[in-house]
Amino acid sequence: MTDTFTAMVIDAVDGKPKSGFREISLADLPDHDVLVEVAYSTVNYKDGLAISGKGRIARRTPMVGGIDLAGTVVESRSPQWKAGDRVIVNGYGLSETEWGGYTRYQRVKAEWLIALPDAFSLEQAMAIGTAGYTAALCVNALEDWGISTTAGKPVLVTGAAGGVGSVAISLLAKKGYTITASTGRAETHEYLARLGASAFIDRATLTEKGGPLQKELWVGAVDSVGSTTLANVLSQTVYGGAVAACGLAGGADLPSTVLPHILRSVALLGIDSVMAPHARRERAWQTLAQTLDAAHLAEMTRLEPMSALPTLADDILAGKIRGRVVVDVTT
Repeated sequence: MTDTFTAMVIDAVDGKPKSGFREISLADLPDHDVLVEVAYSTVNYKDGLAISGKGRIARRTPMVGGIDLAGTVVESRSPQWKAGDRVIVNGYGLSETEWGGYTRYQRVKAEWLIALPDAFSLEQAMAIGTAGYTAALCVNALEDWGISTTAGKPVLVTGAAGGVGSVAISLLAKKGYTITASTGRAETHEYLARLGASAFIDRATLTEKGGPLQKELWVGAVDSVGSTTLANVLSQTVYGGAVAACGLAGGADLPSTVLPHILRSVALLGIDSVMAPHARRERAWQTLAQTLDAAHLAEMTRLEPMSALPTLADDILAGKIRGRVVVDVTT
């Protein structure tokens, strides 16, 4: 192991978050039970907010950014893990209250770790990352509610060209669902069609205020946008349908009424990926291992060096990133 290594660190400067690269050592890492040699991380919307300083994500500083990591156990004081185990961490406060994955080495708590499924390489695990794992949580929640391929209506995926949307479309398509993709980028239609979308709706039509009960269009939906978009999706969902909501790229408000819920029995399923129970996490990764098309994953992914993080943060906030970005923390 090297004496020092580079990390993306968020500090507070004049009361505001500011990120930058810094050399740190093993002695600087938290005193948790498992030391992981990190191979890859990724870029999620929350990472973009943290790195750019446009969101107060780090609740204490200094803070190593990155809400995801995939790597190999080097040392462990826990009987659960041994040197050589390939592992993943998603969420659990990484980059918020706990040091995250933008570093060559990190110490983490044993209970945060998930064993990497044999179906995936470390790079593929971060091609999935929190976004893909969240998509799997959403798909599982919809099916647990009772959404099925026999309903006769499509499933809507909002923010379709983003990380959650891309993986959700691939998973739903492989399971046999008909999918409508909502996006504001017409240039992504061919890409989304290759993942499995069969119809498209401009996201602008969902951001305009609509009535509390609209025409029933969707048997279910995966929504990563929130705000007026989510309100419209709920009002367009069929009787007994469900919407899995996992994001707030369009805002944290929900300008809706109870009418879809009490007149059409529409369920709003809240999806949390940060503190999800371990069993739910393992099931999501099993869903990914069994269902996610490897060719689709390759189609939606690009590899970037850690040195590109400042630019990538701005790009994801501006909606310029299609699919998923894997970050090589060694470069």
